Amino acid sequence: MKRLQSACAEKGPLCIGLDTDPSYIPEQVLGGYKSPAEAVLAYNRALIEATAPYASCYKVQIAYYEAMGIDGLKSYSETLKAVRATGIPVIADIKRGDIADTAKAYARAHFTGDFEADIITINPYMGFDTLEPFLEYVESAGKGAFVLLRTSNPGMKDIEWLKVSDSEDRVLHSVGNALSQISKRYDNYSSCGPFGAVVGCTEEQDARTLRDRYPDLFFLIPGYGAQGGAARIAATLLDHAGGTVNSSRGILLAWKKDTECIEAAGNKALSLEMIVRAARDGAKSARDELVNAKKELDKSSVPQTGIENV
Repeated sequence: MKRLQSACAEKGPLCIGLDTDPSYIPEQVLGGYKSPAEAVLAYNRALIEATAPYASCYKVQIAYYEAMGIDGLKSYSETLKAVRATGIPVIADIKRGDIADTAKAYARAHFTGDFEADIITINPYMGFDTLEPFLEYVESAGKGAFVLLRTSNPGMKDIEWLKVSDSEDRVLHSVGNALSQISKRYDNYSSCGPFGAVVGCTEEQDARTLRDRYPDLFFLIPGYGAQGGAARIAATLLDHAGGTVNSSRGILLAWKKDTECIEAAGNKALSLEMIVRAARDGAKSARDELVNAKKELDKSSVPQTGIENV
């Protein structure tokens, strides 16, 4: 987690989401491969190479690969390997949440072997004992996890936002408090611990409150871009320990808003290289927007991260 925090300080806070559904690849490019899974892997590999200068990390959502069956899971495994080969941290977005031996099996599956990632996502709403089995790999292999705190979907109010008895606290605050306590177990705990928190940037009203309440938790921030989250909200969540801001469709589908790609598609001349170039430009634009939004926020406050040097 500290390695990711350092990458964000050096390169900017952009996390590129490789939620690569075959439908995101234009038909005339998709048709050049034996299977959708093969096309997805080719796109991912080329995109990783092109966007590496702008990415602090990559996040791979396993559901898109599971939906393609066995070939899709092979593509998932090779995508994780392609990111890890660059030295850039990779997050496996798996949102597992179970107990005892089942949780241990999930940890083994995603922190070792064919599906090994540096960081994973965990759903804690079955109870905090769902987190414990993953700590073995934090301690033995330096792995990390982002735990769902405040998600970016409207339905988060159904559970996460419920009040706890007579307190003004919400259910999500119980999760944040537990994460803070877990982090304090570790001697190297200072600006972030091994477990970070997922905090969406689609609602401005509680971004400042959550950021100030958990200053030492590093955040994974979804919702920016295609989900409607504003850069200024993301910038607020980048204060204190900081965070990484995910953009998936905004980059994967950048070719749909690119003049050259649109013209080439009409002429049946669209290529993989062209859609990757559009993704690269989209990644640079997103990275720059986030860095500039943080700089604007810092003009009226004491800077608390290093991304102003990017």
